[in-house]
Amino acid sequence: MKNLLGLVILGCILTSSVALAESSLIVIFPQTNYQTSAQKIFFLGTAPPDSQVLINSKPIIRSKAGHFSPSFPLQLGENLFTVRHHNQELQIKVTRLTAGPELPQGLAFAKDSLTPASDIARLPGELICFSAIAPPNANVSVNLANQIIALSPQPQQGQLPSNLAALTGQNQPHAQSSVGNYKGCTTVATAADLGQPQFQLTLNGKTITQPGSGKIQILSRAQLPVSEVIVDSGVARTGPSTDYSRLTPLPKGTRATVTGREGEWLRLDYGAWINSQETRILPGAIPPQTIIRSVGYRQLPGATEIVFPLQVPVPVSVQQSEQAIALTLYNTTAQTDIIRLNDDPLIYRLDWQQVAPEQVKYTFNLKKAQQWGYKLRYDGTTLVLALRHPPKIGNIRRKPLANFKIVLDPGHGGKESGASGPTGYLEKDVNLVVSKLLRDELVKEGATVVMTREDDKEVSLAERQAIISQEEPCIALSIHHNSLPDDGDAEKTKGFAAFWYQPQAHNLAMFLHNYVIKKLGRPDYGVFWDNLALTRPTAAPSVLLELGFMSNPDEFEQVVNPEEQKKIAQAIAQGITEWFMSVR
Repeated sequence: MKNLLGLVILGCILTSSVALAESSLIVIFPQTNYQTSAQKIFFLGTAPPDSQVLINSKPIIRSKAGHFSPSFPLQLGENLFTVRHHNQELQIKVTRLTAGPELPQGLAFAKDSLTPASDIARLPGELICFSAIAPPNANVSVNLANQIIALSPQPQQGQLPSNLAALTGQNQPHAQSSVGNYKGCTTVATAADLGQPQFQLTLNGKTITQPGSGKIQILSRAQLPVSEVIVDSGVARTGPSTDYSRLTPLPKGTRATVTGREGEWLRLDYGAWINSQETRILPGAIPPQTIIRSVGYRQLPGATEIVFPLQVPVPVSVQQSEQAIALTLYNTTAQTDIIRLNDDPLIYRLDWQQVAPEQVKYTFNLKKAQQWGYKLRYDGTTLVLALRHPPKIGNIRRKPLANFKIVLDPGHGGKESGASGPTGYLEKDVNLVVSKLLRDELVKEGATVVMTREDDKEVSLAERQAIISQEEPCIALSIHHNSLPDDGDAEKTKGFAAFWYQPQAHNLAMFLHNYVIKKLGRPDYGVFWDNLALTRPTAAPSVLLELGFMSNPDEFEQVVNPEEQKKIAQAIAQGITEWFMSVR
């Protein structure tokens, strides 16, 4: 997954990495003048195995082929490393940055520490909070529309690691100094444009004032704007940035009242946030509310469509569980007395309930545990949920995967090189090699295989997702090879891994992971729930496989071995066949 660029003679690495590896000392990662906030970093590279490689005069462990990936601690600031092999020597500088704003010296606020950092809008009575980093023992306050809000020093709290820490097993919080961290909150009861807050700092009898970065508005509950989603799939999140978790995407046409704003992000009435660029404001529109009376259905070749007639397109969420899929409509009140649902290839029974005021939940109890994908759209003001039927089984003895369409996605391509091995061999290339071998194995079993790319070209993540949605395969697999964050233990970390996001893909991910490990005796890196572009599609069970680590010296030799590539392609194909037989 990780992009690692070469340090020496990069053009030669890309065009003739094997020849270069036989004659030269190469450090692929880190590049000189590299910057990181990690407490340690690994060095990835290779040299002929005829003599030792020294880093800062200490010999390092290498594979039989001469590859290496040792880790070294980093001090704050500049760290200088000398890598030596025979008479070759490389100088590499790595700068460790502080994880947060630095405590200012003298009468000043820390750079970019004043929050809110952008324009915000809130409802009357909601908390409006401010924060700043300033020298200890200072007096800090905010003047907001002639109201003075005192900011107080805060007690110590834990600093959370990034999500990537789950990949290294180092995902525990650690204590963070609260020295110089000032916070305070207020409320405003009536609608108003409060303008820009003015932060004031007093220390040793001297005072400075600094304006905040954003303006503050209190919205009128009687005049809240209404937004409409203008993209096919609006990205709803738990908070106002891409750092926050995703919720069920909102179909094009969805309308919701805006109850808050932060920068370019809008808070919608059911609690989710969406980027304003994916919406438009409907002038004069009143807050969307609808009733629902009946729910219809229609059987199509390969799918059942559930039809929800509404007065306006309202926000919706979908939740899958074992043998059930539940759909919740917000800003909706039921007037339902009758629903028709004949015997269906997929659905056993439909239940519904008004779970909260203006919130109706429909639960479709399914005949089998494995779900094969769904799509959600608005036709005018009618919501349509399409549930895909199981694929038809062909002649199991002759062609067990006949009638099965599979999308294979060789990860990366073109300018997106992905991770790199110690010789400079790129992940995008080995992904394509193994994907083609896997395609050939699946075709032998009767499958129809659609590749997102068949050569070294750049295909965007959105284009890959669109291929899955348009092709509606039985399953989709994205083929990758792994690397680690800066502070990972590259020497010891290896193994096969499977990633899933939608519950309908969990069984497939777990089955393939266990099958390949048992079949080939590969190390077990794990099964992960992960919010990835190629695990998010709902049209089919979609799984991303990491076949091994480019950053592990020993496993890399296996990754690039043609015989091992054939073995893993065959094992994955056999695992897919066995999985289809188990859930048919």
